Order: sequence, then structure tokens, then C-alpha cells
Amino acid sequence: MKNQIKESILNLGADVCGVANIDRFSDAPAGFHPRDIFSYCKSVIVFGIALPKGLTMIEPRLIYGHFNYGTCPEVDWVALKAAKEIERIYSGYAVPLPSDGPYEYWDAEKLEGRGLISMKHAAVLAGLGTLGKNTLLLNEKHGNLLTLGIVLTELDLVSDSLAESICIDGCNLCIENCPSQALDGRNANQAKCRQNTYGTNDRGFNTVNCNKCRVICPMRLGKKND
Repeated sequence: MKNQIKESILNLGADVCGVANIDRFSDAPAGFHPRDIFSYCKSVIVFGIALPKGLTMIEPRLIYGHFNYGTCPEVDWVALKAAKEIERIYSGYAVPLPSDGPYEYWDAEKLEGRGLISMKHAAVLAGLGTLGKNTLLLNEKHGNLLTLGIVLTELDLVSDSLAESICIDGCNLCIENCPSQALDGRNANQAKCRQNTYGTNDRGFNTVNCNKCRVICPMRLGKKND
């Protein structure tokens, strides 16, 4: 059953898919546990859609920013379709989660937002990768280019094996080259990052003015593409 579900999500357009049983979320913070959203959740299905590698080769301001934002609705569509397919084929309930917003948690002073649950940490628990020093998910095949989605289900599925880290020991390029000094190797200061990264141009279009920590990473395209 698990493999059939994963295959169906890949057929919907996802590039990777993994599963974490609910027992892996014992360390999730209060208020951000999958069962805080869906009390019957027994498994968390995590998938990702990768940006084209070429977007790491250009200035981020307009084109990268447009498609980086644009993958979120695509991921949400896959999550919605996957949830409906799971309910149709296996009965029971499945809950798709939004890839980005909306969410409730916001610390105005720190400019810090938190999703309904941490997509990145769920992806780690589902075996899709590990976190790099830039706090982005690092996947062996797709590097740090994945936009993540989640479906919660009451199906009791076996967890996938955890991934080995591809983050290079001793490499601090993302930390050393962050123009706002927002990285310490474990966390990102969202206030420093947001103020330097996001804006609008004179026409009113959203811009992404910095993606340095993503594109400078030697593993940005994955271990198999380095």
C-alpha cells in the first residue's frame, strides 16, 4: 500500500516522496505536531517538487523569485489530488497541508513565521534528506531545490529509512557569504533574512533579492549532480 501511494504521488508530478509514521514526531513542539491538526493522523506523507537547476545560474530577483513562489500552488495541487486519491482508494481520511501559507504563528518583533508543522523536519523524518547549515533540506538527488508538501493520513504506514547527510564537513560557505549574517549553522535569523531578501519593484511585482545560501552550496544540485 505504501509503495502504491508513493507511486501515485510521483505520477501526479512530485519528484520525491517519503513516509514517516507518527511515532517519529515525538519531539515535535507543542502546537506543531501533526495530531494538533488531525487527531487521527497515523502517518505523514511528504513529497517535493524540484526547481529547475538552471534557476541557480541566474540572478534571483525576478525569474527565480517567480518560479520559487509558483511551485507552492503546484505542490498544493498535488497534495489535494493525493489526499482525494488516498480517500477514494483506501477510504478513511487524508488531510492536505498548504506548502507555504496560510499559518497562524507570527512573531512581529522577530519577523518569524512558522508553518502549521515544519515541512523540512517532516521531510527529514520521512527520509527525504537532512538539513544543511543554511537550514534548507538537502536531498541526495535534488540538492536544496525541493519545495515540500504534506498529506496527513490515518493509514498506519511504515516509515521510510532516514537519509544520510550530504552536507560537507567543514564547509561554511553559506554562513560566511550570507550578506545579512543571518546564519549560525543551525538556525536562520528570519528578521535579518527577510529584510534583505524580499521586496517589490517599481511595478509592484514581488522580488527575491538574495538566494546566496541556496546557490553557493556545493550540494545545491545534490550529491549525484555535484
